[in-house]
Amino acid sequence: MAKSEAGVTELIRVRLDADQDVFVLRRLGRAAAELAGLEPQDQIRVATALSEAGRELFGTGSTAVLALGDQHLYISLEHSRHSAPPGLEGLKLAGRLVDEIMLDEGTVTLAKRLHARRPPAPAAEIRARLADLAPVSALDELREQNRELAETLEDVVRLNAELQETNTGVMAMYNQLSAELEETNRGVVALYAELDEKSSQLREANEARNRFWATVSHELRTPLNSVIGLVRLLTGPGGDPMTEEQAHQVRLIGDSTETLLELVSELLDMAKAESGRLDPQPSAVDLERMAGQLHVMLRPNASNGVELRHEVAPEVAELYVDQVMLLRILRNLLSNAVKFTVRGEVRLEARLDHARNEAVITVADTGIGIAPEHLTRVFEDFYQVPGSLQVRSRGTGLGLPYARRLAEALGGTLELASTDGEGTTVTLRLPHYSGPPELERVLIADDDEVFRAAARRMLHGFTANVEEAADGAAALDLMAAGPPDAILVDLLMPRVDGNVLLQRMAEDERLRDIPVVVVTIAPQRASGDLVVLDKHGLRREDLLRAIRSAMEGRA
Repeated sequence: MAKSEAGVTELIRVRLDADQDVFVLRRLGRAAAELAGLEPQDQIRVATALSEAGRELFGTGSTAVLALGDQHLYISLEHSRHSAPPGLEGLKLAGRLVDEIMLDEGTVTLAKRLHARRPPAPAAEIRARLADLAPVSALDELREQNRELAETLEDVVRLNAELQETNTGVMAMYNQLSAELEETNRGVVALYAELDEKSSQLREANEARNRFWATVSHELRTPLNSVIGLVRLLTGPGGDPMTEEQAHQVRLIGDSTETLLELVSELLDMAKAESGRLDPQPSAVDLERMAGQLHVMLRPNASNGVELRHEVAPEVAELYVDQVMLLRILRNLLSNAVKFTVRGEVRLEARLDHARNEAVITVADTGIGIAPEHLTRVFEDFYQVPGSLQVRSRGTGLGLPYARRLAEALGGTLELASTDGEGTTVTLRLPHYSGPPELERVLIADDDEVFRAAARRMLHGFTANVEEAADGAAALDLMAAGPPDAILVDLLMPRVDGNVLLQRMAEDERLRDIPVVVVTIAPQRASGDLVVLDKHGLRREDLLRAIRSAMEGRA
């Protein structure tokens, strides 16, 4: 080692012929370590290592050579033993006190790494200082060792005191943190209890509101239908003759009653939408014809200075969607636009977004607009924009929330943009299908209710029926009644997880050929040729593409 490092300079040689020579070697090693820039503890380690190694090799005609390298202090002990000395206890102890020990035939080399921040004295100075050290007696060396031992013990006592002080501080801090943590835990437990109580209250309030809406809607529909029936009897064939003015007034009563009946039906649908029980029934819809009918219906409500226009691109002239839901969405949007526009125009436009394969329907007006601070609240139930009440008729604040819920039930989205004083644009995006669904039945096996609802919306129009299972066991029960056309599987589920579900499907002849798409937060756990999607940021087109790919793989 000493010979392989560049810049190694020999400092002094010592013959180990008598007991006193081991003491001299120890003192020289301590001095060389000090002059080489080593810390006091390292100086003692070097001296002790030399004492142990020298004692083992004493009497064998040994020679000790101290040398200084660029990175290490070297002490080579040249001996005349015929057998290798690695088993000697003194050398084992010396090896633990230095950084490296090398055993060659006839040579034992100890190496101690120099301190990087304390450069050694020049080699010539070290050599001169070592040469001036006089031989010492055993008693002098014993005194020196006792002094070093006393210093070491003092350091140990000091370190023990510092450690005890540190431990006391740590324990005090631990006790303080434990007390704070316990107090925080009590607060968290209390907060959870309060949140549970509030959640229970909100659920009860929501259920009560839904029951109220459903009950009121049901109770109002009966008398309203009776009024409509009486109007038809009065104005229809066989009724008593009425003056033209009387017939006009009765017709107005009938029109108002039918409008009120529609509003009651919308309240009932709102309750259904919040409880997740809206079930779209898609069919072929002539969008051009629907837009024309809506404009004819709303024309009497528009101001004289307002033009009603519509433009439907040929690609979306026919949509495969629930006709009643789409009609109610557009009627709400157009009614709002007409209500808040006194001059200019209300325009309905429909086009196809080829990149996302979506029908994009916009309703734009040149009305009073909405201030930016109110844009985020217009979809809240019963919220009405301040300052809009001076408009001809006052709404209920349910139109836009109801329209958005219907859009989501159809698998689409509803967004609004507006500029105060310049007008408002509402954009409805719906999955574009020009024909019946591609699949009859898709099963979603996932314990996340939020994801199941999102996946159901994404699959709207693509499949006629969507079934849901909260775990693998429920999914197996549903598949026992009949295999679905495809299944979406989450890997992380309670009871029977996704991996076990896939294994049981593979073991069942009726289920093994069902196309599978794994939709999970842990896609790395899936194996084989399965189609795997990550839940995060999942988009509708990606999901449908994955289902088609899985079906092609099983074809």
